[in-house]
Amino acid sequence: MNRSLAIKLGMIALLILLLMIPLLMINGLIDERQELRDGVLQDIARSSSYSQQLIGPMIVVPFRKSVKVWNTNEKTGVRFLETVERAGELYFLPEEFELDGQVRTETRARGIYEARLFHADNRIDGRFKVPERYGIAAKDFADYRFDEPYLSVGISDIRGIENALTLTLNQQTVDFLPGSRLGWLGQGVHVPLPMITAQGGPELTFGFDLRLQGTGEFQVLPVGKSTKVHLSADWPHPSFIGNYLPVNREINEQGFSADWQTSFFSTNLLETLQACEPSDSCEAFRSRAFGVSFIDPVDQYLKSDRAIKYALLFIALTFAGFFLFEVLKSLAVHPVQYALVGVALAFFYLLLLSLSEHIGFTLAYLVSASACVVLIGFYVCHVLRSVSHGLGFSVGLAGLYGLLYGLLSAEDYALLMGSLLLFGLLGVFMVLTRKLDWYGVGSKSVAAMSFDLGEVK
Repeated sequence: MNRSLAIKLGMIALLILLLMIPLLMINGLIDERQELRDGVLQDIARSSSYSQQLIGPMIVVPFRKSVKVWNTNEKTGVRFLETVERAGELYFLPEEFELDGQVRTETRARGIYEARLFHADNRIDGRFKVPERYGIAAKDFADYRFDEPYLSVGISDIRGIENALTLTLNQQTVDFLPGSRLGWLGQGVHVPLPMITAQGGPELTFGFDLRLQGTGEFQVLPVGKSTKVHLSADWPHPSFIGNYLPVNREINEQGFSADWQTSFFSTNLLETLQACEPSDSCEAFRSRAFGVSFIDPVDQYLKSDRAIKYALLFIALTFAGFFLFEVLKSLAVHPVQYALVGVALAFFYLLLLSLSEHIGFTLAYLVSASACVVLIGFYVCHVLRSVSHGLGFSVGLAGLYGLLYGLLSAEDYALLMGSLLLFGLLGVFMVLTRKLDWYGVGSKSVAAMSFDLGEVK
């Protein structure tokens, strides 16, 4: 290869590597702005309410059980049998649990950042069946002493409760009291149930309305032996989360509607609940929830981060096009001119980030790409000494920006589209240079540059 051509290609490669410095700085700025946005969203949630998880209702029966244990006298070393009392709770989950929720979203702004809050208007119904002797074997029943049972509902952030909670139990109405009374369950409400006794009784049907405000996510734990949950909202970009996906869902521009249905056979909740220890947080039980996230799954920071991942490829393709004009038209383009074009390409990502925080990603992309195409096109017209060549280069650059936007929009097909793009551009490059004498390219470039210097003198 001609020495002049090798030096030129080496300088272009060095410029591409140097341009990675501002690109890395812009990438760090994207992360910094995203962290700042997340901090503002946390502040808004701290002032209103966090994500919400609904657990229950469940019936809790506190008990004290007499247990005989062996002990040792410290002075004599003699072992003896001692009777001690140990406290605990029995848990009973609903036979049926149904929730019908209508969700409305709203935005709260602080500066340029917005948080999305939701207001869930829920109707909860179901029934309990408490077994005789609370399911304890007759031979062990005499060892138990029971305190008053109560119904407990866990609500992860009680600041979000927007209505006075009233429970309808077998046609009787009773008010909820603050606190879940279960340390591992966390925050919530409860209702004393003096009507429940160890003799068992008729089924208990229950129902109550719960209006709940939250930020980000709303999750429900399927506590019923048979659970049915219906949620509908005005949010058109739901992200369904948790251990169970909806059995039916419908999403359109006006919002979404989704239905879940589970049973104890699929959740194994009862066995998991019985294995809970009072000292732990029962994460195995709590983690079986499902629900929906009201966070935009692909925001402007994620899109900007995706865009900058293609920056190296984008700059290399632009320089390749610049170099192609140079060798085909026997022009001498100085490395400084390559560098200025590269800096303009890097500034595109900074413009994209800053504008997307104010006018949205799509419009920001259009404005930033147009500005870069016009600036580089104007500059290239003078570098190539031809308006037609400059316009042709601008059209090609605009096409690259269009293809990049297509790659960002079609995430599932990004690899396929990128592969086809590279293969197509390689084919174009090979066709245009198929008759080019690469050994003579360097000498032509040197001659052209000498001619230019002569004109300047």
